[in-house]
Amino acid sequence: MTENNTERQNPFFVPYGTPHDTVPFDRIRLEDFEPAFMEGIRRDNEQIEKTINNPAKPTFDNTIIDKDDKTEGYYDLLERVSTVFFNLLSAETNDEMDALAQKIQPILTQHANDVRLNERLFERIKYVHRHHRKLTPEEKMLLENTYQGFVRSGALLDKEGKERLRQLTEEASLLGLQFSQNLLKEQKAFTLTITDPAQLDDLPQTAIDAAAEEYVLRREERGERREDSSATPDSQSNLSPLSSLHSPLKTGWTFTLDYPSYQPFMTYSTQRELRRQMYMARNTVCTHDNSENNIEICKRLINLRREIAQLLGYKTYADYVLKRRMASNTRNVYKLLNDLIDAYRPTAEKEYASLIELMKREEKKDSNLSPLSSLHSPLSPLHSSLISPWDTAFYSHKLQMKKYNLDAEMLRPYFQLEKVIDGVFGLANRLYGITFKENSNIPVYHPDVKAYEVFDRDGSYLAVFYADFHPRKGKQGGAWMTEFQGQCIDKKGEDVRPHVSVVMNVTKPTAEKPALLTLSEVETFLHEFGHSLHGMFANTRFESLSGTNVWWDFVELPSQFMENYSVEKEFLRTFAFHYQTGEPLPDELISRIVKSRNFMAATACLRQVSFGLLDMAYYTQRDEFTGDILSFEKQAWKKAILGPQLPDTCMTVQFSHIMAGGYAAGYYSYKWAEVLDADAFSVFKKNGIFDQKTAQSFRDNILSRGGTEHPMTLYKRFRGQEPTIDALLKRNGIKRRKK
Repeated sequence: MTENNTERQNPFFVPYGTPHDTVPFDRIRLEDFEPAFMEGIRRDNEQIEKTINNPAKPTFDNTIIDKDDKTEGYYDLLERVSTVFFNLLSAETNDEMDALAQKIQPILTQHANDVRLNERLFERIKYVHRHHRKLTPEEKMLLENTYQGFVRSGALLDKEGKERLRQLTEEASLLGLQFSQNLLKEQKAFTLTITDPAQLDDLPQTAIDAAAEEYVLRREERGERREDSSATPDSQSNLSPLSSLHSPLKTGWTFTLDYPSYQPFMTYSTQRELRRQMYMARNTVCTHDNSENNIEICKRLINLRREIAQLLGYKTYADYVLKRRMASNTRNVYKLLNDLIDAYRPTAEKEYASLIELMKREEKKDSNLSPLSSLHSPLSPLHSSLISPWDTAFYSHKLQMKKYNLDAEMLRPYFQLEKVIDGVFGLANRLYGITFKENSNIPVYHPDVKAYEVFDRDGSYLAVFYADFHPRKGKQGGAWMTEFQGQCIDKKGEDVRPHVSVVMNVTKPTAEKPALLTLSEVETFLHEFGHSLHGMFANTRFESLSGTNVWWDFVELPSQFMENYSVEKEFLRTFAFHYQTGEPLPDELISRIVKSRNFMAATACLRQVSFGLLDMAYYTQRDEFTGDILSFEKQAWKKAILGPQLPDTCMTVQFSHIMAGGYAAGYYSYKWAEVLDADAFSVFKKNGIFDQKTAQSFRDNILSRGGTEHPMTLYKRFRGQEPTIDALLKRNGIKRRKK
C-alpha cells in the first residue's frame, strides 16, 4: 500500500477503475467493510423511502423495478460490499474478519427484516401484484418472486408475529455464522504428525511430499527454526523411496483433515490405527467439550426454522421450503428417496458384501491386522461379519485394483492442474465457442487465485472467471461456485456481465511436482465449472433472476451435467497427458476408467440418499426438537446405511449444507438434479457429446435463462418432455426390481 491515509478513499465508495469493474482486492482493507456496510444500509433506506413516498399510483415500473434495479447506486453499495465480504469470509478469512462478521451479521439481518416487514412498501407491492400492466414472462416472475418473498418473510403477520419473526431470523442468522466458524476452526486445528517413516508404508509419493511440506509449514508457523537441509535423521538414511523429499525439515510428515490430505491417507495407509484416528477426528469434529461444539447450535437452528415456518402458517419447515421447489411437497421428496433406495440397495448390499469378503481374506493373510471383532459394534442382520468405517476406503481401493487394476494414483500423473484447466476450458470452447484469457491486471484476493477474461464465440466480452484451487488456513473445505457480480441489463440498456468464481481444495504443488489431480478432483472441477457456466451465460434483464438464481432443486443440473464428461474418452484425449513424458493417457487406462465408472455407484447413491433422509428428518419436525442429535441422526438415515454406526460420530454438526447453507430441507436436490442431468446428457449421447446444436439449445433454454420461468418449463423446452429416472438407472447399470 502506497496511499497516504489522509487522502485515501474507501474503495467501495468510488468507481473501482479496474478491468471490467472487477473488485479492487489490492486496495481493500479490513477497516473498509464496516463503514461501507453502514453507508449501504443508509442508501438502501433512502431508496425505500423514495419508493414508498412516490405520490403516483403503484406500478410495476415505479415499485418493482425501482426496487430491483441496482444501477442508481442505492442498492448497489450494500450488495457489492456484502458480496465481497462474505465471499472472502469463506475463502480467505482470519480472526478479525470472523469478529466483524459476528458484529455485522445481526445488523444485516435486522435491515433485511426492516425491508421485508415494511408495511407501506408491501402495500405498494401487493397493489401491483393485483393490478399491473401486461407483463413479459420474466417480469411476471420478478413480480411473483417479489410478492412471495415479502409474504414468506412475514409481511402478512400481525405486529406481534412480525416482532417474533425478527427475533427468530436474527438468532438463526447469527447461529448459522457461528456454526461455520466453529467448523472451520475445528477442522483446521487437527493434525496427525508421523515421525516414523515406516508408518508411511503404501502412501503415494504425492501424499508424502505434501505431508512433508505441511510439516515444515506448521513448524514455521510456530516460529521454530529451519534445520540444516543436509541433515538427515538416521532412521531415514536408508529409505530410498523418500529420497525425493528435498524439504528443509525431514523429521516429520503432517496430515490434516483437508480433503487432499485426508482422502489419500484413508485410501492407502496400511496403518489401521492411524486411519482410525484420522476417521474419528474428521467424524467427531464439533462434538467435543469446547467452544467449537455445534450440537446445541444445530438443535437450536432446527427449532428456530420450525418455529419460523409455523409462524408463517406451515406445519413444518420442509413444507415452507418446498412450496418454492420443483418437488413441491415432502411426499414427492420421500418418493424420490425411497425409489432410489428400492432401486439401488440390492446392488449396494452386494457391493458392501464384496468389501467384507475381501477384508476377511486379507485379514487371514496379514497377521498385523487387528481382529475385526475387536474394532467395532455389530452390524445389522444383513451381514454376520464386521467392517469399520475407517477400513471402507482402504478396502474399496483394494477391490477396485482387484477388479479393474485401477486407482487414483495411476491416473494422477496425467491430470496436471494446468492441463486440466486447459481441458475444461477447451470443452467449453468446443461446446459453446467461448475462450478464456488470463489477465494478470485483474486484482485477486490471494496469490493462488487466477483471473481470466471470458470471450463469447463472436469475440465479445462475456465474463470474468476467478479460479482458486488450493487449501489454506483461512479457507473453508469443499468446493463451490460464487459470484462477485451478477448479470443484468441496466437502465441504460447495457448488459452488465458477471464475475464468477470457482473455489476448490485440490492437491497442492510441491517442490518436486506440479499440482496433480485425481479423477475425482477433475470431476469436482467440472461440477463447479458447470455452475460457473450457468453464471457466465446469464442473459436476463433482472439480476435477481439471472444465472444460478433458480430454485434449489434445479441449480445442480448444469453442474452435475458437466460431470458426465469426466469419463468420456473424447474429452480425456484433449488434456490427459503425463506431466513428465507428455504421453497421452493410454487407451487401456481409459477403458478401465469407463468400465469402473459404476464401481461402488450404488453405495455412493445410498450415501447421498442418507444425507437427504437426515435433512428431511430434521425439517419435518412439527414439535420442538429435544432429542439427542447423535442418536437421532443414526435413526433418521438408517434405511440407507449399510455398515456399522459408531456412537460418537456425527455428521449433523458439520453438515454445512443444511445448517449454514441454503440446502435446509433441500439436500435431496442433488439426487433430484441427478435425474435431470442423466436425462439431459442422454440427448448429448444420442446426438454426439460435443454436438454444438444440442449444446446451443442447452445454453439457450437452460443456462442463459436463469430463473426467468418455472424450471420444468425451461427443461421441457430443451428436452421436449419431462425427465424420468430411467436414464440415471441406465447410466449406473441398475435394473429395476420387478414388483
